[in-house]
Amino acid sequence: MNYVLRKQVQRQALLLCRTPACSRLPLWGGMAQTQERQYRGSPTAGIGRWRHLLSREAPNKKKDQHQMQSITPATNTAYGTLNVHISGYDMTTVEHYAQYTHNLCNQLGVSVAESFALPTQSTEVMLIQESGTKMYVDSLLKTHKRVIQLSSLKATLCPVLMDVLVKNQPEGLELSVTEHTEADFLARFKARPEMESLMAQMGQ
Repeated sequence: MNYVLRKQVQRQALLLCRTPACSRLPLWGGMAQTQERQYRGSPTAGIGRWRHLLSREAPNKKKDQHQMQSITPATNTAYGTLNVHISGYDMTTVEHYAQYTHNLCNQLGVSVAESFALPTQSTEVMLIQESGTKMYVDSLLKTHKRVIQLSSLKATLCPVLMDVLVKNQPEGLELSVTEHTEADFLARFKARPEMESLMAQMGQ
């Protein structure tokens, strides 16, 4: 009898070893019971989710970035919309001075409406040969421009701001202040003649 019981225990141990761990259950009545998961294929989509209970929000409309903002008119005590133009051949110097101008306006309480870059302009430097009339390109100069747009600059603060900017102006940079016009807004965009010609053909 001991031999028979020993054989049964060995068979049960072998069955437990061969049975996957996910389907093993405790021994009941000395027999190992196995059971497969029957709920794997049942439809459980959406259970525990709450997003379907919320009302759908309207998608955010993309703002048209090509619309011109209204120009602030000048008053007796303040200027209207002004553009501080910074231009030079060294892009790093132009960018740093534009940042300095923007930070100075923030410290003095001057309202900065917008800060943007204008398209880079390239200028070819032509040289003529000593014995001849043929010209050739000697170098290519690139002019980088930045614009700081000010709004409602007080007349009493304008001389102080200009004095500080001129005294800290780096060498090789050009600084100018003009009133904002529609032409200044259109100058921000690079001209594409091929696109304009295609649009004209489509309009016909």
